[in-house]
Amino acid sequence: MLSLSSQYQIISSPLGDGLHRDGKRLTPQRLKVLNLFENIGAGNHLSAEEVHEQLVKTSAKVSLATIYRTLRLLVQMGLLHELELSEGGHRYELISNETADHHHLICIRCGRTEEFENVEVLEAGKVAARINGFKLIESSLNVRAICPKCI
Repeated sequence: MLSLSSQYQIISSPLGDGLHRDGKRLTPQRLKVLNLFENIGAGNHLSAEEVHEQLVKTSAKVSLATIYRTLRLLVQMGLLHELELSEGGHRYELISNETADHHHLICIRCGRTEEFENVEVLEAGKVAARINGFKLIESSLNVRAICPKCI
């Protein structure tokens, strides 16, 4: 059971504030999903199935359908970033100032995802945006390859 001060901290968090503003409830399932991402930290990518598996290991009672809805909501709220794989899968990561404007190397067989940074790619994005009159919001590149374990 959460203490009153813990409950207040959760409610006054970005998740609690955003849900309250949108007229949605802060359910235990939503909180567990966000806590999982906060615990694994920025730069780690999980599929909905991996989120479900991790939560089930902690004896959390949450359906895969609830996981999918919660992930979609957390992406809409700007708390998670969704990485769409060309094979139709999706992976999610916590949005963080520590990992802003980064790129992904994605194995097309197993889905392993590694982050990398490249100043030249970031600069090319800035130049392209400026030349075309866009305001740059973020820059990312997804490189699809086959990891050493899958070769």
